[in-house]
Amino acid sequence: METAALIVVLVIALALFFDFTNGFHDTANAMATPIATGALKPKTAVLLAAVLNLVGAFLSTEVSKTISGGIIREDAIIEAGADLFLSLIFAGLIGAITWNMLTWLLGLPSSSSHALFGGLIGATLVGAGIGGIDFGMVLSKIVLPALIAPVTAGLIAFAATKIAYSITRRYDGKPDGRDGFRWGQIFTSSLVALAHGTNDAQKTMGVITLAMITIGWQSGAHHEPELWVIIACAFTIALGTYLGGWRIIRTLGKGLTDVKPAQGFAAESSTAATILASSALGFALSTTQVASGSVIGSGLGRRGSTVRWRTAGRIGIGWLLTLPAAGGVGALAALLVVWLGNWGVAIDAVIAVLIILGLYMRSRRNAVTPANAMSDVAESGMAIELPDTPPPTRRQQRIEQAKAEARARAEAREKAKAQAKKDAAAKAKKKAEAKAGAGASKSAASKKKADADRNGESA
Repeated sequence: METAALIVVLVIALALFFDFTNGFHDTANAMATPIATGALKPKTAVLLAAVLNLVGAFLSTEVSKTISGGIIREDAIIEAGADLFLSLIFAGLIGAITWNMLTWLLGLPSSSSHALFGGLIGATLVGAGIGGIDFGMVLSKIVLPALIAPVTAGLIAFAATKIAYSITRRYDGKPDGRDGFRWGQIFTSSLVALAHGTNDAQKTMGVITLAMITIGWQSGAHHEPELWVIIACAFTIALGTYLGGWRIIRTLGKGLTDVKPAQGFAAESSTAATILASSALGFALSTTQVASGSVIGSGLGRRGSTVRWRTAGRIGIGWLLTLPAAGGVGALAALLVVWLGNWGVAIDAVIAVLIILGLYMRSRRNAVTPANAMSDVAESGMAIELPDTPPPTRRQQRIEQAKAEARARAEAREKAKAQAKKDAAAKAKKKAEAKAGAGASKSAASKKKADADRNGESA
């Protein structure tokens, strides 16, 4: 029992560290677009996200119940011994943290949620076999939402962006236009941060609750997390969020598409709505996938915007690799536990510390900070380098076309008047010439007659 208690303490410590990595890994989900558009300064954005993550962690426990009493059949594993089950949870957390740290180093917006699920599933398969996994729950609560949610969020963001640009017009005279949406972004990004705390902090609560039920420190009749678990997870994810995952903020803020205020507003609204609805239904959703899908959808919805599909492809590959990669690491860690028992747990702990320190030291070679997360960030917080003369909107094009047509008509009228004057002058000249010719003919006839009269008199 003493050994099991020690392992529980290790599990809780490692779970809270995972919660911490979840915070700085997924900060970008809420704050990448408002930082990119200049709606919020970088440090202000992550502070706001941290506070709202903290608040959001207290709003619901439905996702926590999915983790602690859903994907893993604890009854089937506890029969093999509580020590083994706790060790498998420990191994699964190592898989999740390893993948989180690696993708953070690469600046890749992968799913912390799926890393956790993958690690736990991989470790359970090694330690307890297929019977330890409830695949129906995995399919309904994890796989299907992972496939449906990003597409849904992207479609909503696409439609919202189209609507935002169609019912508003550029009126403030600034290069990026529609500057009023910056204020809206503060509200929508806050909603995303609140939703992230509501959904993601609960996953760690579920893991700790599962460990406590296993050792008998909590009744298995209910899977509600204890108050101290909620508080610990809430503060840990908030701390991680405050430190900010600047590498991933850079990828989401400008790596996928150049985000403008109306576009960012639409993306954040879509992300928040999707995550909050999923949390209420108990879906352990990936906020990263939802946020990435929303950014891509908003990029497709804005005329003239370009989605960097190469970066989107890298993110998509990361999504596909998350479950199997974290599961593979979790399985390897579980093998040591199965082979070596408690010594395997100790070796796993040492390896985990070495991996974390190694990846962190590697990240210091090219550190990404609030100062360089967006290469074009100015003191005002503007992150997108915009042209001094932006391309005209459709309305401006119509106005310019109407002006050009009016100028063309005016020029045609002037030409017609000039031609009319020219024709009138030519006609007057011709009339004068005709009159002069008639006068000359009359004078010649009079002279001829006078000559004839003189000749007659001479005769």
